Amino acid sequence: MQTLSETRDTSLAPETFRRQSPPPLKPRPLNIPAPIEMTLANGLQLAIVRDARLPIVSFRLAFGGGDSTDPPEVTGLSDMMSHLLSEGTANRSSLQIAEQVERLGATLSASSASDYAAVAASALSVYVDEILDLMADVTLQPSFPPNEIDLARENTKQMLIQQRAQPNFLASERIAKVMFGKHPYARISPTPESLDAMTREIFIDFHRAAFAPNNAVMLVVGDVDPDDVAENIEKLFGSWKSKTIPENTFPAPPELTKRSAYLVDRPGSAQSNIAIANAGITRTSLEYFPMLVMNTILGANASSRLFMNLREEKGYTYGAYSSLDARRLAGTFRATAEVRTPVTGPSLDEFFFELDRIRNEKVPDTELRNAKSYLTGVFPIRIETQDGLIDQLTGVKMFDLPADYLHTYRERVNAVTAEDVQRAAQQHVTPDRAAIVIVGDAAEIESQIRKYSEAIEVYDTEGNKKL
Repeated sequence: MQTLSETRDTSLAPETFRRQSPPPLKPRPLNIPAPIEMTLANGLQLAIVRDARLPIVSFRLAFGGGDSTDPPEVTGLSDMMSHLLSEGTANRSSLQIAEQVERLGATLSASSASDYAAVAASALSVYVDEILDLMADVTLQPSFPPNEIDLARENTKQMLIQQRAQPNFLASERIAKVMFGKHPYARISPTPESLDAMTREIFIDFHRAAFAPNNAVMLVVGDVDPDDVAENIEKLFGSWKSKTIPENTFPAPPELTKRSAYLVDRPGSAQSNIAIANAGITRTSLEYFPMLVMNTILGANASSRLFMNLREEKGYTYGAYSSLDARRLAGTFRATAEVRTPVTGPSLDEFFFELDRIRNEKVPDTELRNAKSYLTGVFPIRIETQDGLIDQLTGVKMFDLPADYLHTYRERVNAVTAEDVQRAAQQHVTPDRAAIVIVGDAAEIESQIRKYSEAIEVYDTEGNKKL
């Protein structure tokens, strides 16, 4: 008698070609047009990339400095000033600006990050003149209306209350203070006191000092005639006076010489937010690409070692990751996860196991190859849209990266060897000199972390050290 398997219709069996995944396709050229670059007489740099695939244009006017130039006693000033740029000018009210942007079907915004501030806009190509006029108005002639300042101040104070209820914010705040000390990067948020100190006069003075054409670059990507848009920018921004840009000197971040632990106590918390950090690299470091590949292997995504260990194997968390925070002046390397309170200690065991393993063992060829494929595969996706490309170009300019950075990105990733990864990890992943920050119920987790640091500082959710 024939068995069921013997009588099965073999025509339904998987075809031979399905038993093995196909080889990857050869990389396609990126074909990124070289920007047309020029500098106005007042020092404003222009970089224009013509992209006629869609009738859209994007602008980015970026200024060196950003949050790091905030006065110590007025933390958050650059961020608040950027927000207020579009809330009223010498020529338009906040409502008029909003209505004109809406009528054009455009976008207009301003923001500030650690190392630079930017005014951004986009519109259909037929509205290039109108959106550029709006950009020039909010950039050069903001009026900082008192009623808008008061509204922004109160809204931000409410945001601060909400932030302090978020464990991720509390962890980031403590990590920044520990890792950067008196350096401006240690300040990640305004305070009620700094918000109260922000007056219209302070905004006017800060804007006058921070926004200078010789400290800025205007990037344009889209369906435009480069000569026409350059002429229009010259007309709108050419009379903007250049200034002497002071060279800021900041205290160096503290050097960690041993492992330390910091608890932010949230009594009754059902989970622990873990962040392990050590000093990292700057954005222009020669070790950037080895660290980028190493981070991809260790914890950048859901197929990396930390995720597979703490989530897939142990079930301690929904996700565990690492991140490479490389800024203009300093950086950190971090490993993070949100875990159940009872497994805080075991989670630290696995974190330090993986941090030691990436340092002590050469990564296998398969992991190295997969990390490179991931990085080189997602890179074209990041620059296929106008916003994505202009973001990358802004980074190139603001971090003083090589002019061919985007064109050589994939080659530099593929040039990283297993030896490069291990060397970078040994130099810039230092678990014996790391800061362990955990936000959670201190009564439940303090004993679980004693094996990693006898000295433990405990803070409340307002950032005050407990005695």
